[in-house]
Amino acid sequence: MKLKEVEKILDSGRVWADNCPDYGEREVRLCHASDLMSDVLTFIGPGSLLLTGLTNAQVVRTAEVSDFIAICFVRGKEPQPDAVQLAAEKGIPLLGTTMPMYESCGRLFAEGLPGVKRKDGAESCRPQK
Repeated sequence: MKLKEVEKILDSGRVWADNCPDYGEREVRLCHASDLMSDVLTFIGPGSLLLTGLTNAQVVRTAEVSDFIAICFVRGKEPQPDAVQLAAEKGIPLLGTTMPMYESCGRLFAEGLPGVKRKDGAESCRPQK
C-alpha cells in the first residue's frame, strides 16, 4: 500500500513531508500502533507505518532506529516543534488524523495492511515460558 493511500484511508493530512520527494509513493508494508516506544523497539519496522499519540522527538528517534517510513499522529495530536524538526532532518514524513488509534488500525487492517512482527519471532508480547 502506498503512503498516499494511507493518507486517504485515515483522512489524514501531512504535518511534515517537505524534503520527501517520494512521499506518496513510499510503500507501506506493515503497521504498528503504540504509545509505548519501548514496545515499538521490539518489533521489526522496515517498511512500516507507526501510529501513535505521543508527540515528542523520542517518537521520531524510535522510528528512525526501527526504520519506519512514516509516523501518523492519532486523536488529532500535533507533534512538538522539536519532533517536526528532527523528522525533517531524518526525512521521516509526519501525518496526522483526528481518528482514534483503534479506528485507524481497523481501517488500515480492513484495507489489507498487516501488523508488524516481533524481532524475536514470538507471536505475542507475553514472556515466553
